[in-house]
Amino acid sequence: MRKLSLVTGLIFLLWVQVLPQSSYDDYVFFTDSPTPISYDPSWGFVNPPSYLERVGEKFPVDTVHVFRGQNSLKLHWISKPGGDWGFAVAEVGWPGHDVYLRDTLSFWVYSEDSIRSEHLPLIYLEDLSNRKTGRVSLSYYHGDIPDSQWVQIKVPLDTFYSIAGDVDLTKIKTIFYGQDMDDTIEHTMYIDEIRMYVGSQRDTTPPNPPEELTAKGYDKHVDIFWAPNTEEDVSFYNIYRSLTGSYYTLVGSVDKEFTIFSDYVGRQNQQVYYKITAVDRNYNESDFSDVVEASTVALSDEELLTMVQEATFRYFWDFAHPVSGMAYERIPGSKVVTIGGTGFGIMAILVGIERGFITREEGAQRVLKILNFLENADRFHGAFPHWMNGETGKVVPFSQYDNGGDLVETSYLMQGLLTARQYFNLDNDTEVQIRNKITTLWEEVEWDWYRRTETSNYLYWHWSPNYEWAMNMPIVGPNECMITYLLAIASPTHPIPASMYYDGWASSPDYYNGNTYYGHTLWVGRNTGGPLFFTHYSFLGFDPRYKKDSFANYFKNNRNQTFINRAYCIENPEGHTGYGENCWGLTACDDPLVGYLAHEPIPEKDNGTIAPTAALSSFPYTPGESMEALKYFYNELGDGLWGVCGFKDAFNLDLNWYAGSYLAIDQGPIIVMIENYRTQLLWNYFMSNPEISSMLEAIGFVPDSTDYVNEELTYAAEFELIGNFPNPFNSVTKIKFNLPDKGLVSLTIYNYLGEKIYSLFKECGKGYGEIVWDGKDSTGNVVPSGIYFYVVEFDGMLNSGKMVILK
Repeated sequence: MRKLSLVTGLIFLLWVQVLPQSSYDDYVFFTDSPTPISYDPSWGFVNPPSYLERVGEKFPVDTVHVFRGQNSLKLHWISKPGGDWGFAVAEVGWPGHDVYLRDTLSFWVYSEDSIRSEHLPLIYLEDLSNRKTGRVSLSYYHGDIPDSQWVQIKVPLDTFYSIAGDVDLTKIKTIFYGQDMDDTIEHTMYIDEIRMYVGSQRDTTPPNPPEELTAKGYDKHVDIFWAPNTEEDVSFYNIYRSLTGSYYTLVGSVDKEFTIFSDYVGRQNQQVYYKITAVDRNYNESDFSDVVEASTVALSDEELLTMVQEATFRYFWDFAHPVSGMAYERIPGSKVVTIGGTGFGIMAILVGIERGFITREEGAQRVLKILNFLENADRFHGAFPHWMNGETGKVVPFSQYDNGGDLVETSYLMQGLLTARQYFNLDNDTEVQIRNKITTLWEEVEWDWYRRTETSNYLYWHWSPNYEWAMNMPIVGPNECMITYLLAIASPTHPIPASMYYDGWASSPDYYNGNTYYGHTLWVGRNTGGPLFFTHYSFLGFDPRYKKDSFANYFKNNRNQTFINRAYCIENPEGHTGYGENCWGLTACDDPLVGYLAHEPIPEKDNGTIAPTAALSSFPYTPGESMEALKYFYNELGDGLWGVCGFKDAFNLDLNWYAGSYLAIDQGPIIVMIENYRTQLLWNYFMSNPEISSMLEAIGFVPDSTDYVNEELTYAAEFELIGNFPNPFNSVTKIKFNLPDKGLVSLTIYNYLGEKIYSLFKECGKGYGEIVWDGKDSTGNVVPSGIYFYVVEFDGMLNSGKMVILK
């Protein structure tokens, strides 16, 4: 990426008010877009004959003209008489802000051609109710924009006091740029670092240089650490590198919340020198810090795994919420904490202890801090919401109707908590408190209440105190939610019947698959398996090895789904750049085109975006292939893909795009599943909970080999009837069985009087098979609701079952 020189230029300030320095954080409306195409929290309109460049209705993003960070906003317009245009910019999450607590609106602009002051846009504010203030011309606050220089524009926020009308200035959501003079001239202006802050007085005093620098070299990168500056107006830090110790160049900058920087050098055995400066909100830069040096060093495969785990661990430790200790939904940019991601993070803390990243006492204290917060946070019949405010514990709505309990996210949290309950087994006050508090939270989840009715076969994903069951989402597999049914059946206080595992979770006609893709059988799952997070989330604690239900050994199934995902990427039917045997992994992640997308190994769900979590969280299933992917991501793509918390969320080489973000639900599985591959740490502790063994027995899991994954092992030694799914059913059901050899299968169906109403013969191959019945008798008439019996015969062996039709 080409960075343009940070030439400040002349700043015209027509208004100055002296206010004391404040510890208030800036309101950051834009600093970087997670995607290089458009900025999601934005909205633009245009009325002809004026012109405004938009991406859909979003603000275009530019990666060439950058004041700071990765990108800027591109404002490209033509203002004509009779037309109008406007572009709104919001902070991520579209929150409201109290402008009375800040005094200055500031942003930086750049144009390759000079722009006369009177040709600059208007500016105005909008509140959470979409009410807008009066409009103010930027020409009042700045002179001409010179060509090829970044200049700062400052607007005093009290400008809007007298023109607010009925706008609530305590809840300002967006800053609007709009049409002013109808000059009919085409203009392009790049905008960066849009902030509101306290401190309008021109400050010319730079901060002190950062102190306590340390550095540590890894295979091809160096991590630099320093103590945070104490000045309240520090905004960010600049990191400078030298390969000789004499000439330093700027290699990056980080916000003041970050006092760690990861510099990808790109080669082993390289001596590197670093200096750091602090920059305040008036862009005064400190003197250089003292020099710190380090060398990269070749690492073994085991050391590479530890390197990835250590970096990923920072997401849940160094960058956890300071009040609650919980995991942010994403970094940077998120203000909310996530329940499921925190469950993953608690498991990551256990890995951090075992790997020596932190002490056991430090880890125990952090987990206790999280538990103390959770026991006073919002719960809905024992279930936590998807998102919460990390300071208050109050629900943050995930969507309009999703402002209550989220049973799936709660199950991810409980999976982590139950693992921690078994891990913290010492007889000291902290660990006793941990065990007791986890048990209380676990036993207070009303899993049975989320059936919605006493006779329902399904658990429901959401309940809202305002909208009740309006989301209306029964949890039905196959997907990422298997752990929800397992824990609901295992609950010692609010269990659901074990029969709901088959009658609810596994009741979909699409649950059983049995087809082969790229030479790998998929017993359970949609065609080609779906996104790989299906094989991760429910299996961070639940160990799928050495056991099977009526459908599959899920270790084998997950392994084959991973192989199918990889094989699709190797085949690369859409011709995406970079795909291959070492560059693979389609799952849900950030996306350069739509923001966030569940990518799958089918053309219509594959746009060239790969997520490192897909391959790296699959280490237990495909250790060799996952290690080669890790090395490719690090060695070949590390300059864009590696950062302070390890591998960034995703990349798309068609677009030369690398996400600037990390997500809790993607980082957590990486560190946890690598550890399950290495030591089975989380699997062992979760499975040691006494509730788990009784749950497996109630469902009917039986022992099965996993050491050698051979599809021949799944063939029945004798004829086996699995059952019909769904049951009850409305129109169509599938009767499934497993054959020891190929041959003729007969199906006969009887009504409750014992009268034969339907029969069918079908040649079937060895292994899993099925016969579909459409609820019609032998004459083609639809049979009425009621109880029916069926007999399946193979090679002189008979098996029978019962099914119910509900119209």
